[in-house]
Order: sequence, then C-alpha cells, then structure tokens
Amino acid sequence: MNLLVDFLCRFSFGLAVALCITPSMLVPSGFFRVNTLVLLGLTTFAALLSSTLGLSVNTWLLSIAAIVAWFGSVLWYADRRLAGLVCSGIVATLCGVVTVQFGEPTITQAGVRILSGCLIGFTLNAMLLGHWYLNAPGMRVDVLRRSIDQTLFVWGLLFCLVVTMVIWYFSTAEHTNATLASNVFRAVTAATSGGIASLDETGLALLWLRWLAGLLGLPVLLFMSRMTLDIPNTQSATGILYVACLAVILGELTAQLLGMTVVRENLAGNQNQDQILIKGAS
Repeated sequence: MNLLVDFLCRFSFGLAVALCITPSMLVPSGFFRVNTLVLLGLTTFAALLSSTLGLSVNTWLLSIAAIVAWFGSVLWYADRRLAGLVCSGIVATLCGVVTVQFGEPTITQAGVRILSGCLIGFTLNAMLLGHWYLNAPGMRVDVLRRSIDQTLFVWGLLFCLVVTMVIWYFSTAEHTNATLASNVFRAVTAATSGGIASLDETGLALLWLRWLAGLLGLPVLLFMSRMTLDIPNTQSATGILYVACLAVILGELTAQLLGMTVVRENLAGNQNQDQILIKGAS
C-alpha cells in the first residue's frame, strides 16, 4: 500500500511540474483542464490511501492538493491561464513535499525521488499532449517536440545521478576477492535499490527490468518519437509515447519494489543479529 501511495505522489508531482512548464499560450486550455482533473483523481486516491495507512500529515497535504487541483480545473475552464498555472504550481509543491517525506532523509535519495516523479509525469504529459493533436490538429509540432526534449533532459539527470551513485558505492565498498564484474554488479544493485543486499531470482529479474525498461529502453523510445515528428506524424509519435509510458511506469515501479526488498532484507538481518546478541549475552 505504501508503494502505491508513493507512486501516486510521484506521478502527481511530475505531472503538475510538467503542466507548469507547458507553454499555455500555444496549447489550448482544454488540455490543462483535463490534466488538472487527472491530478484531482490522483491526489484524491492518494489521500484516501494515506488516511487508511494513518499518515495524517500526508492525508492533509494531499487533500489540499486535490482541492487546489479542482479549483485549477475550474480556472482552466474559465480560461484563466495564469491562475491555473499557479494552482498547478501549488499542487506540485504539496505533492513534492509528500514525495520527499516517503524516502530516506538524504539529498541523494530525495533527488532520485524528485527526478523519478518528474520522469513519470513528463512522459505522461508528452503522451497526453500528443493525443491532444486529435482535438487541435492546428497546434504547432514544436510544442510536442519541446515536451519530449524536456523528458529526455530529466532522464539524463536521473541516469547521471544513478551512475554517480554506482561509482560512489563501488569506490566506498569493501571489495572482497570477487572479480571486478561482481563488485561492479554489487555497486549497480546498491545504487538501483538504495542499499546493499543480496537479490534472489525475482530481485535479479526486477533489477534487469529496471535498467532495460526504465533507464535504457525509455530514451530509445523517446528518440524514436522525436524523429517521427520530423516527418511530421504526431499520431505515430503518440503511439510510441504510449509504449514509453509503459516503460517508465514499469521501470520506476520496479525500482520502488527493489527498494522495499532491500529494506525488508536489512530489517530481517538486523532482527537476526539482535537475536544472536541476546543469546550470546544470556
């Protein structure tokens, strides 16, 4: 349940940020209204789940975000663009606070979570923007190309941060007599999952899925979509963006599952260590 709330908060944060940087003078207000209604649904669902988990602070923040998103949809319906963008910024701020609270209180983990949310939201925003060309065929193609470029930029930041974490784990870890490939793999596992832990077959499958779908496959799909716009063919580009949405959701969810696996293994290891110490003392 915590994983779902975390994902919804990341999704809401990223989508709200994407709306804030989408050129409102080039995109019809109907697009923003629909997306703020999507934000309303995401934040409401996250608030309800948070209340069942007893997360009172998150419940209040997400409830306020849902109310602001509803006001934003009304403002976009009235074509009040500046006020609508302000509401999107408030929703992004509230969801960003909740997103950071879910993780460890470190700058690195906070950065990973923020960039993860932006990557999900930016990819979904680009897909929805491409779909909107069916409603507004006269809209400039540069708008969708710019949205894809922004998504690629966020992916580059996240990828560089993950690679930096791999190098840091590799340089600070205590290397055994294992091969270089084994030590590098351990560093990759630690950077991807957020901690040092051994992975079973399921964990290894999740690790490969995280890298192939979320970190390596996603930019390929985004580049394909961007090159399709050179034809230009917005419908084909949107179809590729649909697949990119599946890739980013799959990649980020597997990263969250890996993080939960490491936490559970560490907790189990600490409990076993405590039991050994108690037996030794007695």
